[in-house]
Amino acid sequence: MTDNFSSTQTVRKAVVPTAGGVVAAQHRVAAEAGAAVLAAGGDAVDAAVATSFALGVVEPWMSGIAAGGCMVIWRAGEQRARAVNFGMRSPQGLNPAHFPLTGQGVNTDLFGWPSVLEDRNVQGATSVAVPGLVAGMSLAHQSYGRLSWRELVEPAAALARTGLLCDWYSGLVTASNAKALAADPDAAAMFLDEGKWPILGAWTGGPARRLDQTRLAESLSQIAMDGAQALYGGDVGRALAADVQAKGGYLDWRDLNDYRAEWVEPLKLDHPGGVIWAVPGLTGGPTFARALASLEFDRDSHSGGSGPVEPAHYQAMAAALRDAFSVRLAQMGDHESGKAPGSTTHFSVVDRHGNICSVTQTLLSIFGSRVVSPSTGVLLNNGIMWFDPVPGKPNSLAPGKRCLANYCPVVGADAQGRMFALGASGGRKILGAVLQLATFLSRFGMSLEEAFHQPRIDVSGSPQIVADPLLGPQVFEALEQVMPVVPSRRLVYPYAFACPAGVLRDRGLNSGCTEIMSPCGDAVAEPVPAAAASPNA
Repeated sequence: MTDNFSSTQTVRKAVVPTAGGVVAAQHRVAAEAGAAVLAAGGDAVDAAVATSFALGVVEPWMSGIAAGGCMVIWRAGEQRARAVNFGMRSPQGLNPAHFPLTGQGVNTDLFGWPSVLEDRNVQGATSVAVPGLVAGMSLAHQSYGRLSWRELVEPAAALARTGLLCDWYSGLVTASNAKALAADPDAAAMFLDEGKWPILGAWTGGPARRLDQTRLAESLSQIAMDGAQALYGGDVGRALAADVQAKGGYLDWRDLNDYRAEWVEPLKLDHPGGVIWAVPGLTGGPTFARALASLEFDRDSHSGGSGPVEPAHYQAMAAALRDAFSVRLAQMGDHESGKAPGSTTHFSVVDRHGNICSVTQTLLSIFGSRVVSPSTGVLLNNGIMWFDPVPGKPNSLAPGKRCLANYCPVVGADAQGRMFALGASGGRKILGAVLQLATFLSRFGMSLEEAFHQPRIDVSGSPQIVADPLLGPQVFEALEQVMPVVPSRRLVYPYAFACPAGVLRDRGLNSGCTEIMSPCGDAVAEPVPAAAASPNA
């Protein structure tokens, strides 16, 4: 290995089953907000709404009011899976001619698109797409919410009024994007010290420092009081759209007024280990389905049984992902380069009744467009970067068009009747992480803790396999028969193998886990009587 890191350090996260509901999210504070809703008698969907909005405050560079995404919901009483698509769209007033190619290489963000003049599709107000998160959460809540909308959104507003606590990790994330953030005065004012440097807490016992998110708190309070219409046709949406247009973007209040999230029939994917439900359409779901269907083990004694993951199994997973991405790149127009971390977050929820939510939401790039709406305090997405700037392609840039995304939340059931929800952040890396974790659970009979600690590989469209060195030489030799292999450790930053979060329900007990290298991610259980179960998960 050619890096500077310890070879003896180990990192683990504990998983403790509980009779109560569990929220597993990329930030502990957001998971706590969701768990509090479960404790108050809320449904899994209620907890998902609260967690979603809280994540936009404590992980503002990943998602928020301006995000898009999708979710898979399992209703235990109905024994039915449903899905909500709240993906972004391009504004109706967008003109593809305003995004001319420079003919000078490719952009340096998430996708390897040909470079566009002034990176107009990558950052700045011209890269802002129509967000769908608030509409998606509202649609799910209308069908399954037990608590009031205001009770679910107001905790996020309270977090924003206090402001995100700045620590070493927020400083690291901000430092990696400080130059781009400094280009927008409002983003610089929110995230940078003196408009240049990341805001850091004291190294020792000095006073805590927090982001000023008071404008965001006001917007969240308005959405809490007025519902989703505050953004889609109301005062928050009009102010946000006006700010985008003042900065040269295309988003109009009419785009927000006309936006609709939608219920969609999930893909039902039967496989030797059970069944998995994923989101169809312009998501990672169809590519995940293709990889799952083509996954063949030479000695498949692991159809819901137990046993070690052998070199041949990793080889089969690598081949399935390679072939699935080959089709995706050719037919769906997604050419993600994997050069930069995506701005995505995933969380999973299970309540004490067995209802489950698997939710992924994103701004696309980390810090999205690197532009803040000054009137609303909202960090804006750069969803326009999802489109191919070259005309005549399946995913070419056009007005009023749904964005193609990689997110892939799933809900599954294994042969033993265990239910699980999985998903991840990490752009193209999401699909491989979800496939492997689902396989570890359903075809190898692993516990949730075992699955999340099992070493993984990444195959996501490039002509190589990225593999955890802990897999050992025999696995590397097997993988070399598929494609060249590059070793890469699991680190805190950046993530080589995506950042997953999942929950599992087994015979009435629930558990959760998040990526073991995530310093903020955690699974939090609702409090239950001591006689029923441990209060932690």
